[in-house]
Amino acid sequence: MSSYLDDIKRRAAKLGKTIVLCEGEDKRVVEAAARITREGIAKIVLVGNEKECMRVAPGIDLTGITLIDPLTSELTGKYAALLYELRKEKGMTELMAAEAAKDRTMFGALMLKAGDVDGYVSGACHSTANTLRPGLQVIKTAPGTKLVSSCFIMIAPEGGNKYCKDGVFVFADCALNICPTSEQLVEIARASAETAKVIGGIEPRVALLSFSTKGSGNDAKFGNTVERVRKAAELAKETAPELTLDGEFQFDASLVPEVAAIKAPGSSVAGSANVFVFPDINAGNIGYKIAERLGGFVAVGPVCQGFAKPLNDLSRGCCTDDIVLTVAVTALQAGA
Repeated sequence: MSSYLDDIKRRAAKLGKTIVLCEGEDKRVVEAAARITREGIAKIVLVGNEKECMRVAPGIDLTGITLIDPLTSELTGKYAALLYELRKEKGMTELMAAEAAKDRTMFGALMLKAGDVDGYVSGACHSTANTLRPGLQVIKTAPGTKLVSSCFIMIAPEGGNKYCKDGVFVFADCALNICPTSEQLVEIARASAETAKVIGGIEPRVALLSFSTKGSGNDAKFGNTVERVRKAAELAKETAPELTLDGEFQFDASLVPEVAAIKAPGSSVAGSANVFVFPDINAGNIGYKIAERLGGFVAVGPVCQGFAKPLNDLSRGCCTDDIVLTVAVTALQAGA
């Protein structure tokens, strides 16, 4: 497990990417910035000021970190002009843009938009909405992508797991999309397969999950979730034939060869899936926490997918290690 986490950081270090951390007022973020810089995982731009950073994290060595305060930086005017151009059709005035550019999360997003950094990480002391809103307004979705989604990289415990031959799974979407449509499930599947390659280092085999396997269940009276997942599988095979994907599957049919042989004979994915797309956020969030707490898996994420440039949200309960790892993941996304 630790060797896999170390490998993520080693791969990130080779890329030499620059990541902006937007919360210089948070001790954990300042400590992470120093560690990331010391270990060479990425170059760090920290949005804050030296006096503030030293107050919240006394004794921390800020050598090698670029500190920028939006209230005093010469870049703020440049970013305000950029924001105005991006948002004037939405009713933003130059005065509104000048004020908004001083916000630290917006400032970081504008740095990313301008190409002055390669990735953005925030959320240690800001809500998901406050962290992702600048991304949606400024960075927007990647070409050909309509949806921002999330996934967790699930790393097998020490000693391994007999069903996790690659040492890692991908679970999606466990954090952002409440009840995806069939079309959105396809978007999530495509994005998660890419994350499996770029971050997980595995060849994705995608299972669309349900309480039904190949028509064994039906909930037409209660929400048609089975039909929604079934339709997603059909759409994916039409629009993304490059994916190794199948469904709908119960979780055991997607993972256990003996069950797959009975419930889904002939499937190229059943019994060997490593990317699992859940039908809604209830199932996904419950599922990853069960794997984490009862199965001993380490959950890395949520990793944001679908943005035009790498942008990731931290949990407000995160620790310094979480921030370091999220920066490494963001650097890998930037290098893809």
